[in-house]
Amino acid sequence: MHWVVTGAGGLLGTELVGLLAARGASHEALTRSAVDITDAPAVARAVAGADVVVNCAAYTDVDGAEAHEADAFAVNAVGPQVLARATARTGARLVQVSTDYVFDGGDLDGSEPDGEGRARPGYAETDLAAPRTAYGRSKLAGEWAVRAEHPDALVLRTAWLYGRHGACFPRTIARAAATRDRLDVVDDQVGQPTWARDVADLMVRLVAARAPAGTYHATSSGRGSWFDLARAVVASEGRTSTSLAAVHPTTSDAFVRPARRPPFSVLGHDALRAVGLAPIGDWRERWELAASDVLHDL
Repeated sequence: MHWVVTGAGGLLGTELVGLLAARGASHEALTRSAVDITDAPAVARAVAGADVVVNCAAYTDVDGAEAHEADAFAVNAVGPQVLARATARTGARLVQVSTDYVFDGGDLDGSEPDGEGRARPGYAETDLAAPRTAYGRSKLAGEWAVRAEHPDALVLRTAWLYGRHGACFPRTIARAAATRDRLDVVDDQVGQPTWARDVADLMVRLVAARAPAGTYHATSSGRGSWFDLARAVVASEGRTSTSLAAVHPTTSDAFVRPARRPPFSVLGHDALRAVGLAPIGDWRERWELAASDVLHDL
Protein backbone atom coordinates (compact mmCIF):
# COMPACT_ATOMS: atom_id res chain seq x y z
CA MET A 1 0.00 0.00 0.00
CA HIS A 2 1.44 3.35 -1.07
CA TRP A 3 0.61 6.51 0.88
CA VAL A 4 0.87 10.12 -0.29
CA VAL A 5 0.81 12.82 2.36
CA THR A 6 0.17 16.45 1.39
CA GLY A 7 1.12 19.16 3.84
CA ALA A 8 3.86 16.82 4.99
CA GLY A 9 5.96 19.59 6.50
CA GLY A 10 3.38 20.61 9.10
CA LEU A 11 2.82 19.50 12.66
CA LEU A 12 0.46 16.63 11.79
CA GLY A 13 1.95 15.73 8.41
CA THR A 14 5.42 15.34 9.90
CA GLU A 15 4.11 12.95 12.55
CA LEU A 16 2.26 10.85 9.96
CA VAL A 17 5.29 10.63 7.69
CA GLY A 18 7.45 9.61 10.65
CA LEU A 19 4.97 6.93 11.67
CA LEU A 20 4.75 5.51 8.15
CA ALA A 21 8.54 5.44 7.87
CA ALA A 22 8.86 3.69 11.24
CA ARG A 23 6.43 1.01 10.07
CA GLY A 24 8.17 0.53 6.75
CA ALA A 25 5.17 1.70 4.74
CA SER A 26 5.68 2.91 1.19
CA HIS A 27 4.99 6.63 1.20
CA GLU A 28 5.71 10.00 -0.37
CA ALA A 29 5.86 13.20 1.66
CA LEU A 30 4.73 16.28 -0.26
CA THR A 31 5.32 19.67 1.33
CA ARG A 32 3.59 22.89 0.28
CA SER A 33 6.51 23.75 -1.99
CA ALA A 34 6.33 20.35 -3.67
CA VAL A 35 2.68 20.52 -4.71
CA ASP A 36 0.00 23.19 -4.72
CA ILE A 37 -3.19 21.31 -3.85
CA THR A 38 -5.29 23.87 -5.76
CA ASP A 39 -3.42 23.01 -8.99
CA ALA A 40 -5.41 20.19 -10.59
CA PRO A 41 -2.75 18.96 -13.07
CA ALA A 42 -0.08 18.98 -10.34
CA VAL A 43 -2.37 17.10 -7.96
CA ALA A 44 -3.23 14.51 -10.62
CA ARG A 45 0.48 13.80 -11.09
CA ALA A 46 1.12 13.72 -7.35
CA VAL A 47 -1.57 11.15 -6.51
CA ALA A 48 -0.94 8.84 -9.44
CA GLY A 49 -0.13 5.40 -8.06
CA ALA A 50 -1.28 6.19 -4.53
CA ASP A 51 -3.52 3.82 -2.59
CA VAL A 52 -4.12 6.32 0.22
CA VAL A 53 -3.87 10.11 0.12
CA VAL A 54 -3.93 12.05 3.38
CA ASN A 55 -4.48 15.78 3.13
CA CYS A 56 -2.71 17.54 6.00
CA ALA A 57 -2.33 20.76 4.00
CA ALA A 58 -4.33 23.61 5.49
CA TYR A 59 -4.56 27.34 6.08
CA THR A 60 -4.46 27.28 9.89
CA ASP A 61 -4.07 30.96 10.78
CA VAL A 62 -7.43 31.31 12.51
CA ASP A 63 -7.08 35.06 13.05
CA GLY A 64 -5.54 35.70 9.65
CA ALA A 65 -8.48 34.01 7.96
CA GLU A 66 -10.79 36.74 9.22
CA ALA A 67 -9.03 39.25 6.99
CA HIS A 68 -8.05 36.80 4.24
CA GLU A 69 -11.00 34.46 3.94
CA ALA A 70 -10.52 33.94 0.21
CA ASP A 71 -6.99 32.66 0.82
CA ALA A 72 -8.23 30.32 3.55
CA PHE A 73 -11.04 29.10 1.29
CA ALA A 74 -8.62 28.32 -1.52
CA VAL A 75 -6.47 26.06 0.65
CA ASN A 76 -9.15 24.62 2.94
CA ALA A 77 -11.99 24.13 0.46
CA VAL A 78 -10.81 24.34 -3.16
CA GLY A 79 -7.69 22.28 -2.48
CA PRO A 80 -9.60 19.39 -0.85
CA GLN A 81 -12.08 19.45 -3.74
CA VAL A 82 -9.24 19.10 -6.24
CA LEU A 83 -7.72 16.25 -4.23
CA ALA A 84 -11.08 14.52 -3.85
CA ARG A 85 -11.79 14.70 -7.55
CA ALA A 86 -8.34 13.36 -8.45
CA THR A 87 -8.40 10.49 -5.94
CA ALA A 88 -11.95 9.52 -6.89
CA ARG A 89 -10.73 9.08 -10.46
CA THR A 90 -7.79 6.88 -9.47
CA GLY A 91 -9.63 4.93 -6.76
CA ALA A 92 -7.29 6.02 -3.95
CA ARG A 93 -8.68 6.40 -0.43
CA LEU A 94 -8.73 10.05 0.67
CA VAL A 95 -8.36 11.16 4.27
CA GLN A 96 -9.29 14.81 4.84
CA VAL A 97 -8.37 16.59 8.08
CA SER A 98 -10.96 18.98 9.52
CA THR A 99 -11.56 20.79 12.79
CA ASP A 100 -13.79 21.46 15.79
CA TYR A 101 -14.27 25.00 14.43
CA VAL A 102 -17.01 23.69 12.13
CA PHE A 103 -19.26 23.78 15.22
CA ASP A 104 -20.52 26.95 16.86
CA GLY A 105 -18.69 26.27 20.14
CA GLY A 106 -21.73 26.98 22.27
CA ASP A 107 -21.93 29.46 25.09
CA LEU A 108 -21.08 27.20 28.02
CA ASP A 109 -17.59 26.67 29.36
CA GLY A 110 -18.00 22.91 29.15
CA SER A 111 -17.75 22.34 32.89
CA GLU A 112 -21.32 23.36 33.65
CA PRO A 113 -23.87 20.55 33.91
CA ASP A 114 -26.97 20.54 31.80
CA GLY A 115 -30.39 21.19 33.23
CA GLU A 116 -30.55 17.72 34.75
CA GLY A 117 -27.15 17.85 36.44
CA ARG A 118 -25.24 15.91 33.80
CA ALA A 119 -22.02 16.96 32.13
CA ARG A 120 -22.55 18.51 28.75
CA PRO A 121 -21.93 15.88 26.04
CA GLY A 122 -19.41 16.44 23.29
CA TYR A 123 -20.47 17.22 19.75
CA ALA A 124 -21.53 14.12 17.84
CA GLU A 125 -20.21 13.48 14.35
CA THR A 126 -23.74 14.05 13.03
CA ASP A 127 -24.47 17.28 14.93
CA LEU A 128 -25.31 20.37 12.92
CA ALA A 129 -22.24 22.30 11.84
CA ALA A 130 -22.49 26.06 12.36
CA PRO A 131 -19.09 27.75 12.20
CA ARG A 132 -18.68 31.25 13.61
CA THR A 133 -15.31 32.07 12.04
CA ALA A 134 -13.88 32.39 8.55
CA TYR A 135 -11.52 29.54 9.30
CA GLY A 136 -14.40 27.31 10.37
CA ARG A 137 -16.42 28.19 7.28
CA SER A 138 -13.50 27.33 5.00
CA LYS A 139 -12.91 23.97 6.69
CA LEU A 140 -16.61 23.07 6.58
CA ALA A 141 -16.67 23.90 2.87
CA GLY A 142 -13.73 21.52 2.49
CA GLU A 143 -15.71 18.77 4.19
CA TRP A 144 -18.67 19.32 1.87
CA ALA A 145 -16.44 19.34 -1.22
CA VAL A 146 -14.72 16.08 -0.24
CA ARG A 147 -18.00 14.30 0.44
CA ALA A 148 -19.47 15.52 -2.84
CA GLU A 149 -16.50 14.50 -4.96
CA HIS A 150 -15.35 11.30 -3.26
CA PRO A 151 -18.02 9.04 -1.70
CA ASP A 152 -15.39 6.77 -0.10
CA ALA A 153 -13.48 9.52 1.72
CA LEU A 154 -12.78 9.74 5.44
CA VAL A 155 -13.14 13.11 7.18
CA LEU A 156 -11.26 13.39 10.49
CA ARG A 157 -11.97 16.33 12.75
CA THR A 158 -9.30 17.12 15.27
CA ALA A 159 -8.71 19.94 17.78
CA TRP A 160 -6.22 21.49 20.19
CA LEU A 161 -3.40 19.76 18.35
CA TYR A 162 0.15 19.73 19.68
CA GLY A 163 3.44 18.06 18.75
CA ARG A 164 7.18 18.53 18.55
CA HIS A 165 7.23 19.84 14.98
CA GLY A 166 6.20 23.47 14.90
CA ALA A 167 4.44 25.95 17.13
CA CYS A 168 1.87 24.68 19.60
CA PHE A 169 0.41 25.65 22.97
CA PRO A 170 2.52 23.35 25.21
CA ARG A 171 5.79 24.52 23.68
CA THR A 172 4.71 28.16 24.01
CA ILE A 173 3.76 27.66 27.66
CA ALA A 174 7.00 25.83 28.46
CA ARG A 175 9.07 28.66 27.01
CA ALA A 176 7.06 31.29 28.87
CA ALA A 177 7.26 29.41 32.16
CA ALA A 178 11.03 29.36 31.93
CA THR A 179 11.28 33.15 31.93
CA ARG A 180 8.17 34.51 33.66
CA ASP A 181 6.94 34.47 37.24
CA ARG A 182 3.25 34.45 36.35
CA LEU A 183 1.20 32.97 33.52
CA ASP A 184 -2.44 33.95 33.01
CA VAL A 185 -4.23 31.28 31.00
CA VAL A 186 -7.88 31.14 29.95
CA ASP A 187 -10.08 28.75 31.89
CA ASP A 188 -13.37 29.34 30.06
CA GLN A 189 -12.50 27.44 26.88
CA VAL A 190 -12.84 23.67 27.20
CA GLY A 191 -11.66 21.05 24.75
CA GLN A 192 -9.46 18.00 24.25
CA PRO A 193 -5.69 18.55 23.97
CA THR A 194 -4.55 16.07 21.32
CA TRP A 195 -1.12 14.75 20.41
CA ALA A 196 -0.52 14.85 16.65
CA ARG A 197 1.12 11.42 16.84
CA ASP A 198 -2.11 9.95 18.17
CA VAL A 199 -4.04 11.43 15.25
CA ALA A 200 -1.52 9.94 12.81
CA ASP A 201 -1.91 6.56 14.49
CA LEU A 202 -5.69 6.80 14.27
CA MET A 203 -5.47 7.57 10.56
CA VAL A 204 -3.46 4.42 9.99
CA ARG A 205 -5.86 2.37 12.09
CA LEU A 206 -8.90 3.65 10.19
CA VAL A 207 -7.36 2.84 6.83
CA ALA A 208 -6.15 -0.59 7.99
CA ALA A 209 -9.63 -1.39 9.29
CA ARG A 210 -11.17 -0.32 5.98
CA ALA A 211 -13.50 1.90 7.94
CA PRO A 212 -16.67 2.97 6.15
CA ALA A 213 -16.65 6.38 4.52
CA GLY A 214 -17.80 9.12 6.84
CA THR A 215 -16.82 11.57 9.54
CA TYR A 216 -14.79 10.60 12.59
CA HIS A 217 -13.50 12.64 15.52
CA ALA A 218 -9.76 12.40 16.08
CA THR A 219 -9.35 13.97 19.50
CA SER A 220 -8.25 12.72 22.89
CA SER A 221 -10.85 11.52 25.35
CA GLY A 222 -11.79 13.52 28.42
CA ARG A 223 -11.88 17.29 28.59
CA GLY A 224 -9.93 20.18 30.05
CA SER A 225 -9.32 23.91 29.71
CA TRP A 226 -6.26 25.71 28.40
CA PHE A 227 -5.52 26.48 32.05
CA ASP A 228 -5.61 22.75 32.85
CA LEU A 229 -3.23 22.01 30.01
CA ALA A 230 -0.87 24.82 31.03
CA ARG A 231 -0.63 23.40 34.55
CA ALA A 232 0.06 19.95 33.13
CA VAL A 233 2.82 21.36 30.93
CA VAL A 234 4.47 23.22 33.80
CA ALA A 235 4.25 20.11 35.99
CA SER A 236 5.87 17.97 33.30
CA GLU A 237 8.77 20.39 33.14
CA GLY A 238 9.77 19.25 36.63
CA ARG A 239 8.67 22.32 38.49
CA THR A 240 7.49 22.02 42.09
CA SER A 241 3.86 22.17 43.18
CA THR A 242 4.59 25.61 44.66
CA SER A 243 5.63 26.97 41.28
CA LEU A 244 2.40 25.68 39.74
CA ALA A 245 0.69 28.55 41.54
CA ALA A 246 2.34 30.82 38.96
CA VAL A 247 -0.26 29.59 36.45
CA HIS A 248 -3.43 31.59 37.07
CA PRO A 249 -6.87 31.22 35.47
CA THR A 250 -8.37 34.10 33.52
CA THR A 251 -11.17 34.61 31.00
CA SER A 252 -11.22 34.97 27.25
CA ASP A 253 -11.96 38.67 27.72
CA ALA A 254 -8.31 39.09 28.69
CA PHE A 255 -7.17 37.94 25.24
CA VAL A 256 -9.39 39.58 22.63
CA ARG A 257 -8.53 38.30 19.15
CA PRO A 258 -9.94 38.81 15.64
CA ALA A 259 -11.50 35.33 15.51
CA ARG A 260 -13.85 34.07 18.20
CA ARG A 261 -12.48 31.08 20.11
CA PRO A 262 -15.15 28.46 20.83
CA PRO A 263 -15.87 28.11 24.56
CA PHE A 264 -16.76 24.43 24.08
CA SER A 265 -14.75 22.18 21.74
CA VAL A 266 -15.36 18.69 23.11
CA LEU A 267 -16.01 16.11 20.38
CA GLY A 268 -17.69 12.73 20.81
CA HIS A 269 -16.31 9.46 19.45
CA ASP A 270 -19.37 7.31 18.75
CA ALA A 271 -18.47 6.81 15.08
CA LEU A 272 -15.13 5.23 15.99
CA ARG A 273 -16.73 2.87 18.49
CA ALA A 274 -19.39 1.93 15.94
CA VAL A 275 -16.70 0.55 13.60
CA GLY A 276 -14.86 -1.23 16.42
CA LEU A 277 -11.99 1.24 16.87
CA ALA A 278 -10.91 2.65 20.21
CA PRO A 279 -10.79 6.44 20.51
CA ILE A 280 -7.58 8.15 21.57
CA GLY A 281 -7.04 7.86 25.33
CA ASP A 282 -7.60 10.48 28.01
CA TRP A 283 -5.75 13.72 27.26
CA ARG A 284 -3.94 13.82 30.61
CA GLU A 285 -2.53 10.32 30.17
CA ARG A 286 -1.54 11.04 26.58
CA TRP A 287 0.19 14.30 27.58
CA GLU A 288 2.24 12.48 30.21
CA LEU A 289 3.47 10.15 27.49
CA ALA A 290 3.99 12.91 24.93
CA ALA A 291 5.61 15.57 27.12
CA SER A 292 9.23 14.50 26.84
CA ASP A 293 8.97 14.25 23.07
CA VAL A 294 7.09 17.50 22.54
CA LEU A 295 9.35 19.54 24.83
CA HIS A 296 12.60 17.72 24.10
CA ASP A 297 14.53 20.62 22.58
CA LEU A 298 13.39 23.50 24.79
